[in-house]
Amino acid sequence: MKTNSDIKTEITFEDFKAQVLNDYKLAVTSRECSLLGRREVLTGKAKFGIFGDGKEIPQLAWAKAFKNGDFRSGYYRDQTFMMAIGELTIEQFFAGLYANTDLRQEPMSAGRQMGGHFATHSLDENGNWKNLTKQKNSSADISPTAGQMPRLLGLAQASKIYRNVKGIDTTNFSNQGNEIAWGTIGNASTSEGLFFETINAAGVLQVPMIISVWDDEYGISVHAKHQTTKENISEILKGFQRDKDNNGYEILRVKGWDYVNLIETYEMAGKIAREEHVPVLIHVQELTQPQGHSTSGSHERYKSQERLTWEREYDCNLQMRNWMIAHNIATEEDLSELEKTIKKEVRDGKKAAWTNYLKPIISEKNEAVSLLTNLANTSSNKVFIEKLVKDLDAIGEPNRKDVISTARKALRYVINEDSEAKENLLNWIENYFAEVQPKYSSDLLNETESAAIHIKEVKPTYSNQPEQVDGRVVIRDNFDAIFGKYPEALIFGEDTGNIGDVNQGLEGLQEKYGELRIADTGIREATIVGQGIGMAMRGLRPIAEIQYLDYLLYALQIISDDLATVRYRTKGTQKAPLIVRTRGHRLEGIWHSGSQMGGILNLIRGVHILVPRNMTKAAGFYNTLLESDEPALVVECLNGYRLKEPLPNNIGEFKTPIGVVETIKEGTDITLVSYGSTVRVVEQATKELLEVGIDAEVIDVQSLLPLDLNHDIVKSVAKTNRLMVIDEDMPGGASAYILDHILNTQDAFQYLDSQPRTLAAKPHRPAYGSDGDYFSKPSTEDVFEAVYDVMHEMSPSDFPKLR
Repeated sequence: MKTNSDIKTEITFEDFKAQVLNDYKLAVTSRECSLLGRREVLTGKAKFGIFGDGKEIPQLAWAKAFKNGDFRSGYYRDQTFMMAIGELTIEQFFAGLYANTDLRQEPMSAGRQMGGHFATHSLDENGNWKNLTKQKNSSADISPTAGQMPRLLGLAQASKIYRNVKGIDTTNFSNQGNEIAWGTIGNASTSEGLFFETINAAGVLQVPMIISVWDDEYGISVHAKHQTTKENISEILKGFQRDKDNNGYEILRVKGWDYVNLIETYEMAGKIAREEHVPVLIHVQELTQPQGHSTSGSHERYKSQERLTWEREYDCNLQMRNWMIAHNIATEEDLSELEKTIKKEVRDGKKAAWTNYLKPIISEKNEAVSLLTNLANTSSNKVFIEKLVKDLDAIGEPNRKDVISTARKALRYVINEDSEAKENLLNWIENYFAEVQPKYSSDLLNETESAAIHIKEVKPTYSNQPEQVDGRVVIRDNFDAIFGKYPEALIFGEDTGNIGDVNQGLEGLQEKYGELRIADTGIREATIVGQGIGMAMRGLRPIAEIQYLDYLLYALQIISDDLATVRYRTKGTQKAPLIVRTRGHRLEGIWHSGSQMGGILNLIRGVHILVPRNMTKAAGFYNTLLESDEPALVVECLNGYRLKEPLPNNIGEFKTPIGVVETIKEGTDITLVSYGSTVRVVEQATKELLEVGIDAEVIDVQSLLPLDLNHDIVKSVAKTNRLMVIDEDMPGGASAYILDHILNTQDAFQYLDSQPRTLAAKPHRPAYGSDGDYFSKPSTEDVFEAVYDVMHEMSPSDFPKLR
């Protein structure tokens, strides 16, 4: 069941009636799902509910204007729209509410997201692109308010790129750039900075983007008078309205209960955006929220009786119902009978979804009960195990937690026993985790053969007497090769285009490849990343440039909540292979030489974090990433652009492997592990250490996420028996992360003869100037003395106390 998106100008009255009745059936079905969904939460079958009741009619109008190839970037109340485009059934709605882990039954996220978060499948079962032009597309939702807006910008910009950049294979992705990106947001969330940043950027870029603001006057319990100046978002955005002399927006207003005007408004908006590539804002006013914000509370606590009475009268479904009766489209009796039938369909769908959810878990429970019963019959602690069996068997509607928790607890009663029953239970538990854990943990990264970790290293090659050039020349020439090789590749950021980035790593490339592919942006880091996410989801290969690592904090929420979770939250059915390019580490001052790696590492799992020590290594990472399809953050060394490097003669072809460390100096006394700019400090210190008889091995991790997949660091520690990790992050940051991996994942502790050490920066931002750098971050002398101290503890006679 879905709405008819083929709006005809001339149809018979009977055809018109059939369309309207079908729309009303969708609206009532969605409403009944919301009402019954709330009851399922309150009875405990589901954990939480947030529903689209009160927004049904405008979403039906929107669905009529939504075409194949279009994309949605919405928020968690668009269930009617998803039903109307044929991408959400009643059973699927409830499967999402119950967190069914079967992707066939819960295709939005396989239970990883709460209900109300919708997605379509962009990838086939092998991780390859489907033909997105042949289907209606929804990018996967996230919960953070307005967090869907930056991605929306990129989804829209992709159409502009496809329409105007020649040479791209658009087969699966675009029909001459005619696709619209449709966004939705609640009126309260328009107070978020991400909304305003996106509005401004889309107006500048002039992309085919339509934003629907669902306005029910509240943000949870807070009225619009506390949210929005003038209590009216379209009123305060009037300055964005385009005119004959200036680009801007088309701004439309419509009542959310007015079925006919809604259809006309969305048809008009779609025509403007699709044909003219102009952004449109539709302010959908006078909407209601019949059940309040969510199952966490009741709106009767904060809405006046007058408001509640108005909401009952102007409920969009009721208004459509009254209009149908008034225009002889249906009678009261017809509609009552239809509504009765729909209630039964929703109840039946709910029951089927619950049965499907429980069936595999009950089977697992029965297996556990059988195994535990056998265990009890062979154990001296039979009575205790039988109690566990009885309690588990009595649970009629179990969770997986109930099943596996009981099985694991039973092992405690047979610690000192050996039996076939115990062995069977142990095997079952191991197999259970092997089978079930991926239902909740798979697809954080690409698990197919196209994963970046499978791209083999190709070393740079050199002539007999290679030219020594500034590092920026290596990276520039490599980008030139990339943009020549990949017509779908593009880069954008602050100062990226006209001047070729602040360090001249893109010098002259805008003139060669055009302003759409090598583009300047405003100062707006969150939407720079959002542009990249959206374009990557539509088959382009964007590189989003954040000028300095310090500025990444502006975009960290978008990288963390959206980019890093795309593959995970869709269980591998969507991807966004965005490369975020930035530069960092040592420069000058508090705001330009931070090293926030510890925070970044823990916030963007799902994104590769690559920390090359020079521009050749960085260029190799870009070459590797563009052969794969995973998101990554590449942090170039800020003080490396003017340092001399030999110019490879296989520019664009060499590849730096991901997750592989490099031993850049062999030694026997201690293993020193570092990355980025600090590697040069460590290398200098090791030269000076040799003068006092200390031979250190130096390892550049190169890649922080993933880290040392081959466990080469522990092999070094097994040889040297000593370990120190050095970086310029805060104490407890990336160096602690690396040390934890070496000790707990690589099990290096068994080889250590001395306490493992970390050497990091001081616990504050770096002070300004060369002296500020020296006294804030590890210096050559710091490394020398820290290593010497380790050796002094080992042999005070050979290495007398230094100071």
